[in-house]
Amino acid sequence: MQIILLESIPHVGQLGDVVKVKDGFARNYLIPTKKAKRATAAAIEEFKAHKAELERAQAERLAKAEELKGKIDGLTITIASKAGVDGRLFGSVTNMDVAEALEKLGYDIHKSQVRTPLGAIKAVGEYPLQIDLHHDIVANVNVQVVAEA
Repeated sequence: MQIILLESIPHVGQLGDVVKVKDGFARNYLIPTKKAKRATAAAIEEFKAHKAELERAQAERLAKAEELKGKIDGLTITIASKAGVDGRLFGSVTNMDVAEALEKLGYDIHKSQVRTPLGAIKAVGEYPLQIDLHHDIVANVNVQVVAEA
């Protein structure tokens, strides 16, 4: 399916590109989330009329992501969880737990933005994680998991 991108999408294209993607990807993800439109003649003309506005909105999102990276890059978050004597957790610390801890600190982070390279954290210790703030901007955060008292 031919689509016109309304924002930059990694591994697909930049704002305003007319690209061909699989039908399911366009119908189920790109079009419902308003990241793209079908590339009809009317849609291309409409895009040209609103291109400056879309570029400004994308620049604002990028600026917000840069500002947030400056605030949280290198931040250490402490999460308390029940653990056994040997340091293994009863359960695990997931990206949702990290997102909630960041939200308690006043940062608007969604669980899908948290990248745990080794999967869920299952032991007490300190772990480096990445937060995808924008497709170009990644903040590094340390998560310190401690046993609940």
